[in-house]
Amino acid sequence: MNEQDFLAGYDPRDYPAVAVTVDVVALTIREGALHLLLIRRGAPPYEGHWALPGGFVQPDEDLTTGARRELAEETGLGGERLRRVHLEQLGSYGAPDRDPRMRVVSVAHLAFAPDLPDPVADTDADEAIWLPVTALTSRQLAFDHARIIDDGLERARSKLEYTPLATRFLAPEFTVTELREVYETVWGHPLHAGNFHRKVLSVPGFVESTGASTERGGARGGPRAKLYRAGDARLLHPALLRPAREETVR
Repeated sequence: MNEQDFLAGYDPRDYPAVAVTVDVVALTIREGALHLLLIRRGAPPYEGHWALPGGFVQPDEDLTTGARRELAEETGLGGERLRRVHLEQLGSYGAPDRDPRMRVVSVAHLAFAPDLPDPVADTDADEAIWLPVTALTSRQLAFDHARIIDDGLERARSKLEYTPLATRFLAPEFTVTELREVYETVWGHPLHAGNFHRKVLSVPGFVESTGASTERGGARGGPRAKLYRAGDARLLHPALLRPAREETVR
């Protein structure tokens, strides 16, 4: 049998039906705190529960396109602003009973960017909010989204150790203090300002000077801070380890 004959006789109904969805762990920093995008489901299953933005992948979409569409629907982002959002695959979740409707495999994605707008609930959601991650325990989550969120937060925290992606939470030009505040917010730990400044400038390609400075000094006066932009490094060497991990390495 050649391939054409095989495909002509192939019937997908001979196999169990499996659907594919995308879920997005979208993170941003608002008012000095790490926030997660959540929607409150307006229909069964899990009506009234909070969930990650997501949905079924459409027949004409690949996974990344589906994830970007879901993110755009909940944030109103489009065009160049949507393209600037960092988006990567986080993992696949396929427990047989994770969705009561049918066998559904979700390919979760991690997204983060600065100054993401207030969310707008789409047609299948009652509400959409940016929730501080410190308040997650107060929300009843649908499906296996608690596990996906935990995995997404750990991925974000670990990627800040060995990649320059912390700069994606900032404007194109930033100070080292602003960069340190991103690390402190995502990691949930205060960092020594002097040590952090020294480590950042010692990593080749992490940041590069713009040659400019802030218009004013700090809140307590003093000299104006130098402005930097993201460098061309894709990996940080040496890595910037979280305080707890730094202790174990020692």
